[in-house]
Amino acid sequence: MILAVLVMLAGLIGTVAPFVPGLPIIWLAFLGYGFYDHWESFGLTTMIITGVVVALSLILDQLATMWGAKRFGAGKAGMIGSIAGGILGLVIFNIPGMVLGAFAGAVICEMQFGGQDFKESLQAGAGALLGLLVGSLGKFVMGSMMILAFLWLVIFG
Repeated sequence: MILAVLVMLAGLIGTVAPFVPGLPIIWLAFLGYGFYDHWESFGLTTMIITGVVVALSLILDQLATMWGAKRFGAGKAGMIGSIAGGILGLVIFNIPGMVLGAFAGAVICEMQFGGQDFKESLQAGAGALLGLLVGSLGKFVMGSMMILAFLWLVIFG
């Protein structure tokens, strides 16, 4: 159980780190413990429900980012710039760089390729950043709930 919880905690960290499949890692820890436990604590129904939750939350994460960007006026250039800036920022400056890079990438690409002025580009960058943060928060909450459900099922199930 301790190993499963440690893997789940690593997955929880992955919910806010880009390119780390945090929720699938938590789900795989569930699965691994199920095999180890011979499905005494939970069964197929739990695995299906948690699997659906993981799939839905990954879809909602993408929709939140797109919604935030579009809601604040970002076009295709801003969304692409946000992704590219986030990746570049992550590589150079880690997590803070990813956040700042996503913002800067959206602003720069909206001005250069989207034909928007500075103020509109700032709004697009703020939207992309907001969407990124909302999506990460949603994944973190879902991951926390999955871990609590796991602990409840193993301890009291």
